[in-house]
Amino acid sequence: MKQQICRSLLFLFFFSVFLLCFSKAAAYKNDTVGDSLGWYDKLQKPTINYQKWAAGKNFSLGDFLIFNTDTNHSVIQTYNITTYKACDYDNAEDDDTIQWATGEPAVTTQAVSIAVPLLKEGMTYFFSGDYDGEQCKNGQHFKINVTHGQGLPNSLKSPSTDSSPAPSSSAEDDSVPDTVIPSNFNNPVGGDEVKQASGSISLVKFLCGEGGMLTSVVVCLGLVWAFG
Repeated sequence: MKQQICRSLLFLFFFSVFLLCFSKAAAYKNDTVGDSLGWYDKLQKPTINYQKWAAGKNFSLGDFLIFNTDTNHSVIQTYNITTYKACDYDNAEDDDTIQWATGEPAVTTQAVSIAVPLLKEGMTYFFSGDYDGEQCKNGQHFKINVTHGQGLPNSLKSPSTDSSPAPSSSAEDDSVPDTVIPSNFNNPVGGDEVKQASGSISLVKFLCGEGGMLTSVVVCLGLVWAFG
């Protein structure tokens, strides 16, 4: 009876540690907007529906949205629903609207990929502002709700009090903010490790790191099952 209880407790402990490690590893993610269709308007991709693409997905601080498009389409991020509904970047307030990529109407286009970090909780809106908002009005827009999740990793935290990157200085300024991309962007992991008091080792590293307690638990489970 005691052996059975011991086995059950060890299994529960192992399973809890596994969930902890897995949740940390899966904390941040990259979402490709529109998946294989990319970031275009309905005149170019008639089947796109970006709001449908976003439905059912979870977006949290520290995640990245990847916009695969071309130089004929722009990427505008705003926290202002009026700007979003009007599809109007030119008259947007600088402190709540960011132009991540400028699109220039042209006969020839070049493929581009824009990585946009989610740095602020709450409703966030995206659209293309080209052709006086025509691309936006033709389906190139969507809105998402950004939750706190694991919070921002250190690599995305700004030293300023405002966590959002500075937008263009004026509507006529074609400059775009630098995208802050951490070194592990291609394979994001769970961000900051849970730390105990100063001078102590990380709890997650202690449990999940190489040679950590998780390894010991696996060994214990093997011994109990082998000799129990």
